[in-house]
Amino acid sequence: MIAVPIGPRRQRFICVAAPAYIEKHGAPRHPKDLLEHACIRHRFASGAVASWEFERDGELVKVNPTGPLIASTMELEYGAAIAGLGIICTFEEFLQEGLASGALLPVMPEWWQSFSGPFLYYPSRNHMPTPLRAFVDFIKSGRDQRT
Repeated sequence: MIAVPIGPRRQRFICVAAPAYIEKHGAPRHPKDLLEHACIRHRFASGAVASWEFERDGELVKVNPTGPLIASTMELEYGAAIAGLGIICTFEEFLQEGLASGALLPVMPEWWQSFSGPFLYYPSRNHMPTPLRAFVDFIKSGRDQRT
């Protein structure tokens, strides 16, 4: 198998909330505290709603928070977080603009997990379909520009 990295090499799921939400409800200190907070969650196309996982010093904590909103678009979830409806936990890259502007504040950063970015896997360089070859070349050219 051939593996080609796509996207950032290291990624993190992070939790954030609007300053107004934190001012009104306080900030959780431990992942289990999220069970007492309004959380904005994501529903996948399959209908699944993933639990949130956190890790610190070897302690792994998985929670299934409740909240005012379970949505299927990241844009709706992001807008709800900016509006102060609750805490959101998703890819750091997606939340960067809100963090940079101060519209969102970090929540429990010591619990954020880092993990390897995604890879595209394909069986062989021999007899690659033309669309796959074009996509791999495109991904590789973008990666060369980022380094």
